[in-house]
Amino acid sequence: MNYSPDFVFKSRETIKAMQEKKLQETIAYLNEFSPFYKELFTKTGFNPRGIKTIEDLNVLPTTVKEDLQQRNDDFLCVPRNKIIEYSSTSGTLGNPVMVALTENDLERLAYNEYLSFISAGGNQDEVYQMMLTLDRQFMAGMAYYSGLRMMGAGIIRLGPGVPSLQWETILRLRPTAIVAVPSFIIKLIDYAREHHIDMNASTVKKAICIGENIRNADFTLNTLGKRITDAWNIQLFSTYASTEMQTAFTECTECKGGHLQPELVIIEILDETNQPVAPGQPGEVTITTLGVEGMPLLRYKTGDICSYHDEPCSCGRNTLRLSPVMGRKKHMIKFKGTTLYPPAIFDLLNEMEEVKEFVAEVYTNDLGMDEVLLYVLPAERNEQTERKIRANLQARLRVSPHIIYMTREEILKIQFPETGRKAVKFIDRR
Repeated sequence: MNYSPDFVFKSRETIKAMQEKKLQETIAYLNEFSPFYKELFTKTGFNPRGIKTIEDLNVLPTTVKEDLQQRNDDFLCVPRNKIIEYSSTSGTLGNPVMVALTENDLERLAYNEYLSFISAGGNQDEVYQMMLTLDRQFMAGMAYYSGLRMMGAGIIRLGPGVPSLQWETILRLRPTAIVAVPSFIIKLIDYAREHHIDMNASTVKKAICIGENIRNADFTLNTLGKRITDAWNIQLFSTYASTEMQTAFTECTECKGGHLQPELVIIEILDETNQPVAPGQPGEVTITTLGVEGMPLLRYKTGDICSYHDEPCSCGRNTLRLSPVMGRKKHMIKFKGTTLYPPAIFDLLNEMEEVKEFVAEVYTNDLGMDEVLLYVLPAERNEQTERKIRANLQARLRVSPHIIYMTREEILKIQFPETGRKAVKFIDRR
């Protein structure tokens, strides 16, 4: 494996030259082995040898989720006997997509997370308790495990849920860090308080946070992040990744955005017309994978809306950094004349002491307009609590969504469907 963990500290000119060399190799590989991209190049009259620089990518059409959903097998570049692992997307934006990995891809995936853990100050003396699934074709769990093995750290594979077992294991095996969904860390905090466990006397000093935002666009902790750190003196590190790109953006110890891993992916942040946006401006994360053998992607639009920052980071890495995800393009809601993204609703609900659990659902009404329905587990079921919840939503969102109050058992059935592998916070029925 010809990678170097120190490459991120080289000059930007050196990094760009390396990426452009790998880009040319990727396009030549796609032109030879990818049924989808060979057809695309022929249809558009594109000459693969014409791409020399990252800026040249702009002449190529983008690839979207629907392409992967409708023509999944046509993205495969290797015979099936070279596939070692079949992963799949979670299906958040429609039908799940199969992503096939070769032995080389698995090694690349491990290296990707090795770099991520190092970025977050990781080392071989740490012990990580993994509070996420490693089954159900979930790439992330496998990636974290492989990256920790490559780093040489200790691993406790406990899986998701069950706060009592998590705390029992923390107190018994003394991990120094956890890998978890932030909203589940809140459940750990609640359990510790209820059972008189001194969280700050535990050995856990760090959390690698997956799947949910813990920061605002200016990198300050959002409500969810503050709720964790106000109760538990641990350092939080944010990550961003997707199954399709087989790569992660993870914060360094400066916590000012997820760093690009330039050997593994090229990133563009594009506006509605597929033109690059300026630093600090929101756009759609669009990626070109580097070094992927099984299912490489070229200018793939992830559907996630982020901004980027390219000023030097005080950690010394010379790579651009991604902001927290502001929303997903297809999840944008036009509700009673107001534009909303689910993360804004989540932040507000996480802030309210009156709300213990929630799921947001959007659907289309008889007039073809978006409607928002909130399933809420209130802290107390009385008229005063319900009035405070509604008034807060109206004041902060400027619109009033429909609310259905539920018991804990009822909302858990929605949050944790039998076939799911992540807690459901948002349902799009449009």
